[in-house]
Amino acid sequence: MLFTDLSSERIVTALSKTGFKIIKQGKHIGMSDGSRRIIIPRHKRINPYTLKAIIRDAGLTDEEFKKLI
Repeated sequence: MLFTDLSSERIVTALSKTGFKIIKQGKHIGMSDGSRRIIIPRHKRINPYTLKAIIRDAGLTDEEFKKLI
């Protein structure tokens, strides 16, 4: 499943619900849950393929992420 029209803020909010915390901010947002680190580009619309990679790197399935947003 490809997600469209999601901003970096919505992605950060969704991942925060799973225990990820912001560790760095700038052009990109760095998040970590203690064992995994992910980087999210700061954009109003994240490319669906980039978002798919972020979801995979966070250790989530598409269905789990969909419930979080």
